Parts: sequence; structure tokens; C-alpha cells
Amino acid sequence: MIKYFYLLGAIAGAGSTWWFNIAAFREIGAGFTPQAFVMVGFEGSAMLGSLAADFWVGSTVSLVWMVVEARRLGMRHVWAFVALTFGVAWAFSLPLFLFFRERRLESAQT
Repeated sequence: MIKYFYLLGAIAGAGSTWWFNIAAFREIGAGFTPQAFVMVGFEGSAMLGSLAADFWVGSTVSLVWMVVEARRLGMRHVWAFVALTFGVAWAFSLPLFLFFRERRLESAQT
């Protein structure tokens, strides 16, 4: 079932992003700010800038889609996915949303 793939992706997304966040916090300390987090991808090389732009555009569009899709399907607590995007990671919240979306779609079929 695809929903379990999404759930596995959510677990991997939370674990992998926070592994690097903790490592960055240890390296940078007080310099680990939201602004530094956003800007770091645009500093260094054009390749990093491309990856950062890809991430920020893709994550923003998918976040809007998550809200619209949750409302369309009548999913409750859509605010939680938005909060998880900023509080944990987009790599966690999107697959977690897809897991709950699949559950919602399955329940609508029965």
C-alpha cells in the first residue's frame, strides 16, 4: 500500500533533516537563526542556489496544495501540517500529509 511508503518517507524526512539541523546547530551555535537557515542555500555556489530555489519554490507550492487538498477532502487539522512544515521539516510534513490523504481517500471509498 502506497500510504505506508508515504509514512516511511515522513520518518526518513524527519530523521534526516534533523540529523543535519542538529549538526549545523553544533557547528554554528547562536548563528543558527531562521534567516541563516533560509540564506545558507543561496550562498556558496550557483549549484547550491539552484537547489535552494528548487526547494523553496517546490515546498511553497506543495504547502499551498496541501491546504487546498485537505479542505477539498474535508480533512481536519490542516493547520497541523503547516505547523509541522515549519517546526519539523517539509520533508516530514508532505509525506505525512500524503499518508493521511490516502487514509482519507480509502475511508471515502468504503
